[in-house]
Amino acid sequence: MFASDKRGKRAHPAREREQMRMTPDLILHARWIAQVEKETPALLEGYAVAIKDGRIAALLPSAQARAQYGACKSVELAEHLLFPGLINLHTHAAMSLMRGIADDLPLMSWLSERIWPTEQAHVSARFVRDGTRLACAEMLKGGVTCFNDMYFFPEAAAEAAVEVGMRAVLGILALDFPSPYASDALDYLAKGLAARDVWKEHPRIHFCLAPHSPYTVQDASFGKIRTYADQLELPIHLHIHETEEEIRVHRERHGVRPLARLARLGLLGPQLIGVHAVHLDTSEIELLARANCSIAHCPTSNLKLGSGIAPVARLLESGINVGLGTDGAASNNRLDLLAEMRLASLLAKGATHAAQNLPAWTALRMATLYGARALGLEREIGSIEAGKRADLVAINLSALELQPCFDPVSHLVYCAGREHVSHVWVEGACCVFEGQAAYADTISLKNARSLWQNRLSFTL
Repeated sequence: MFASDKRGKRAHPAREREQMRMTPDLILHARWIAQVEKETPALLEGYAVAIKDGRIAALLPSAQARAQYGACKSVELAEHLLFPGLINLHTHAAMSLMRGIADDLPLMSWLSERIWPTEQAHVSARFVRDGTRLACAEMLKGGVTCFNDMYFFPEAAAEAAVEVGMRAVLGILALDFPSPYASDALDYLAKGLAARDVWKEHPRIHFCLAPHSPYTVQDASFGKIRTYADQLELPIHLHIHETEEEIRVHRERHGVRPLARLARLGLLGPQLIGVHAVHLDTSEIELLARANCSIAHCPTSNLKLGSGIAPVARLLESGINVGLGTDGAASNNRLDLLAEMRLASLLAKGATHAAQNLPAWTALRMATLYGARALGLEREIGSIEAGKRADLVAINLSALELQPCFDPVSHLVYCAGREHVSHVWVEGACCVFEGQAAYADTISLKNARSLWQNRLSFTL
């Protein structure tokens, strides 16, 4: 039977179909909403987000939403801040299985003495799938809805991310030495591109080119990567200027600092995501700014490995797009982007002796919209706007340790923790409900963790 209008006449079938099409699948009523996209703080109180077919259909006052869509399924977030899903701009997700195996070592000792030998002995598609599943469950519970990964067997990482409902940008890795995954740079690239061909139509799986670093990739391989980046319009994601020792060795081998070599090879541009960027001189900051490069700032990993403190305040002042990453669990040892927001803000203030540097809203933008911009996904995710994917997080600010709350965004960055995340949605699907991951098989994850812990223990 057709619906009737107010005069008792039957509504036109086409109009009824249009009304049904516009009816949201879900309404989220939140006490506060942090939109993020505007340069001036945009904190809304008493608003709702309407979700349709995995996208944000509308942002409107809750009273209007109740009147207009009263019969729709809804979630009441009475003491919550709703904000865009967090974007982990740099990690090695599968390394969650190596959490704590190489603590208290500088970077090159950490890599050459512990990490690379362990990977040589154990890395496989199953290792990557199990490790990424564990990492995804951890990240989702902490409000991370998208991660930018650099590791072996990206097809296995894709399977893990899809299983738990997460969004992933997977690296097409390149190294000029063999591993259990590939024999040389051309083999790495061929296998990574094949994985992209399989997964490129999936709405939550994206790809980037991921040459590990200037000290592990030769000029000829970088030439191939630049060509693929141009042809396929993919970001390039690599470690850069992480330690002073790395830069010294690079100068001995190539005659210039790493960024100068990348510039000579034509790799600097809006597609580049430079990870760490701890040791930069003024000319290099200017070079990154002119080329419109992005930086993935990983403050905890930089501190834990003794690499130093990146000049993030200067990068931001120069107009450089800076996102936040955790790095892998083997060097952090948490995949906790809320903690990275707080630490990034505090380090920027302490390093510059200026309390106004990197305020809470900037930290939140770095963890959301700026990360999306670096990945070329700013039209899809990173802010709460009609038409974007409904990747959203609710954090409950009613806990005693969070009281009183005068500024919800300040609380999010400086006070709250991942234990206060209550709900997470990715493309409108609830992946975390009341603090519990909805799609993660806890028993299977624990069994996999035990298996790999036993195997790795024999080689440590």
